[in-house]
Amino acid sequence: MNRFDFFLAFIVSIFACSCSDSGTDSFSTSHVDVAADSLPGMLKINASQASAVLGTNAENARTDEQPAMQANFSYDFSMSRHEATCGEFNKLMKPATGLALDCKNDSLPATDVSYYDAVLFANERSKAEGFDTAYVYSSADFDAEKHCTNLGGFVFHPEVRAYRLPTEAEWVLAASQNWNPENSWTAENSDYKLHPVCRKKESGKLCDMAGNAMEWVNDWLGIFRNTTVLNYVGAPDGGSLGQRVLKGGSYRNGAASITLYSRGDVYAVVSSTRADYVGFRLAFGAIPDAVWMGNDGQAKVSRIAPLANISMMHSLTGSYKVKLAFRNDESGNIAFIDYSSGVLSVIEIEDNIDAFHPDISPNGKKVAFCTGLESISGKSALYVRDLNASGSNLVKLDVESAAIPRWRVLANGDTVIVYVTDAGNNKDESAFKSTSTWQVKFSNGRFGKPEKLFDGAYHGGVSEDNALAVSGARLLRARIAKSGSTVMQKARDSIWYNGEQACNASLAKDGSKRTLFLDFASKTGREFVGNEYGTHERLLVADSSGRLIQSVPAPSGYAFDHSEWISGKNNFAVATLTNVNGSHTKIVLVNMGDRNIVELAEGSEIWHPCLWIKSATSSADDVLLSLDSAGVYYNEKVWYNALELRVKMENFWNRRNEVTAVGLGSSRMMFGMYEKNVKNENFLNMAYSAADMRGMYYLFKNYILNHLENLKVLVIEMSPDLLWYDRGTSWGPIIDGVPGFKFDEDHSFWVDGVSQEFLEAVAECPKPQSALQHPYNLDDFLLPSRGWDNYDVLRDTTLMLTSDENFQYNFNLFKEIIRLAKERKLKIICFIAPQNPDYKKTGSFGVYGPKRSVAEKILKEVKNMDLVWMDENEMGNHRYKSYMAYNRDHLSKMGALILTMHLDVLLYSLK
Repeated sequence: MNRFDFFLAFIVSIFACSCSDSGTDSFSTSHVDVAADSLPGMLKINASQASAVLGTNAENARTDEQPAMQANFSYDFSMSRHEATCGEFNKLMKPATGLALDCKNDSLPATDVSYYDAVLFANERSKAEGFDTAYVYSSADFDAEKHCTNLGGFVFHPEVRAYRLPTEAEWVLAASQNWNPENSWTAENSDYKLHPVCRKKESGKLCDMAGNAMEWVNDWLGIFRNTTVLNYVGAPDGGSLGQRVLKGGSYRNGAASITLYSRGDVYAVVSSTRADYVGFRLAFGAIPDAVWMGNDGQAKVSRIAPLANISMMHSLTGSYKVKLAFRNDESGNIAFIDYSSGVLSVIEIEDNIDAFHPDISPNGKKVAFCTGLESISGKSALYVRDLNASGSNLVKLDVESAAIPRWRVLANGDTVIVYVTDAGNNKDESAFKSTSTWQVKFSNGRFGKPEKLFDGAYHGGVSEDNALAVSGARLLRARIAKSGSTVMQKARDSIWYNGEQACNASLAKDGSKRTLFLDFASKTGREFVGNEYGTHERLLVADSSGRLIQSVPAPSGYAFDHSEWISGKNNFAVATLTNVNGSHTKIVLVNMGDRNIVELAEGSEIWHPCLWIKSATSSADDVLLSLDSAGVYYNEKVWYNALELRVKMENFWNRRNEVTAVGLGSSRMMFGMYEKNVKNENFLNMAYSAADMRGMYYLFKNYILNHLENLKVLVIEMSPDLLWYDRGTSWGPIIDGVPGFKFDEDHSFWVDGVSQEFLEAVAECPKPQSALQHPYNLDDFLLPSRGWDNYDVLRDTTLMLTSDENFQYNFNLFKEIIRLAKERKLKIICFIAPQNPDYKKTGSFGVYGPKRSVAEKILKEVKNMDLVWMDENEMGNHRYKSYMAYNRDHLSKMGALILTMHLDVLLYSLK
């Protein structure tokens, strides 16, 4: 038995007892009537009372495709007979946005379009035929070619009768009526090119569902559950990456690999993704009582949609560490968006406590709230809990009544919560004086002893110097201390705003002693503004003496409510917007300086917003670190390889003093070398998906050489296809979009050492597991066995010439890495990863090329560089079987354990 066979027998013995039957799907898809439609080019899908099976119970499916879930319908809808064509697309979009696809034939599917391009086309067709639009947005970004790359404030309204993309459930129901990949335009018969729509002889009325072009559908990518959902429309939001769903196959896929349950491409798909094999078709019709299902597995008939991502929040606030908390009035729970986590999702803390007026602690980790409501008399309980999904460490203040909590930090450094005993109507003088304002220290998860500040429920806030307190619940009241005195001592009580009705008073937290409030279109306000307005249609600001100094109008058709200043931001406030029906449907950020209003979230009833922004402290370390950027190695707008790198970077900093061998490469190395199983060196696997030589060189020169003092061995991947990557393929978006790397660069990559504060900042950087598309976790980076699958070639290898500028640049970077490693006297292992052995049947080295003859010349030159050779591919003549693979160019866990043993033996031999 040779070495490979010994390793194989050992690994198979490990897995022999772990196999199980995959089971069968317990749901079924209905046969439905597909009929002619009055809408041009559309077919009527009589779906009412029908059902479709989404996902699968097959064990070799991706995690986001499992388990099987049944989607039932209570409505009919229409769907395009074929994919939108180039002619149809250009006719509407060229005059609308200037985008015109360069197609050889107007009957070809419109491809190389983003999700945003597709929904804008749907909107244009709706408008052209006199319908309302299903998609609304506040702003649009376009690239140089006029493709839409982002729609700010984007929301889909399923209740609108309009053209739109089909939901995943609708697409599956329609496609299943005539599902036959073998009789579609696939890799077997397409000549690797698109074909005019409906040219394949198919028995069904809907054309090209399985092949020709993959298709955008409407849904955000979410999870499935083993359950039945009525009128399912996907996840409520896109999570950390804003991932979308693609359905069907294309002319590039083998028929055997095209399934009804597949939901995407090889890699993550986001709304701005474009590919020449991805198009779309339209659906039409309203979806009644639409149901979303988030990652908590709870089906909901309404959702709260986040409208601003972390990049927008950073541009508005100057910080990456931002959190928004608010009350979901439909459930009575606190909900929040943690922009700093990288997950653009609304998280709701499920509980049976009716929670009002949330206020986020100064460090951003806790939230205080109460059970009483401003302007409503009665007892209220005050709680503090962790601001996380479970709302852990809940504690209650043991007093008779406490309402409207407000955090503040005293001059001595103590963190306290100010509260009032009753937040009811303050118009009656005697009733108001019977209430009181208190503060209580909060430290180490516990309340201290409450301390009374003064009589009167001044729940609008107390100034930092204790010289001013305000209240607004019918009357705008102020308690003003004499000069040199404090609020706790003798002070003067005053009624501002000429005794006219006011509410939602909020005292600024920046020392300016300005009071933000709302009124009821009172005479004083109208005279100040200079024109008429309605109740709550103006945000008003008074100075420290109660004199009006500013007003900001609400957007047309809305009024304000629940207005609050933002901590540390002199001219920013948050508020809710109420529509003509009085529903609190939006949370907005208001720039009081330029009166610009930005929508942050949309829902049915969302109340009491509190926006927290990480504020700088006086600590020299914090000032140096600027924690908004330090250690922030992930940004949700960058591809998920940045998430992998975020994990790698924390591992790098934590293990820097012990590492003796390091790996640099792509996902082939990341999934193929299991660092925890390497015994003969302390191995750090720094490989990440789609790594290019630019990224590998950057990490090696700036981090590895500077900080791995005990390093002895460099393991570097040489996959020839990496040498043709341009800057925009991988490293460019990372270095441009992830602030942590630029911050390190600005601080000379910490060659003089890193502080504990920096390491804590790295640990706090977002690491959302939900961002992953492939079925691996961020602890092990191992994949299940799915087989080598097809051996498609996804690049035109005839264009991959060694005279190419990108090749020359990348190959020189590789040579420079080798030179620097030899200068450091490192032992260098050159690793070539295995790919599907059937690439021997093609003219390509692998899935992304280059020609086999070109690859052989490159590898021969590399081999002459006096390196230790670890060729696990052998031009396809390797012995990694299909059950050791995840896909055509990645090993599964079984294959990785074998490859890691090979590496370990090689490392031993080098000793």
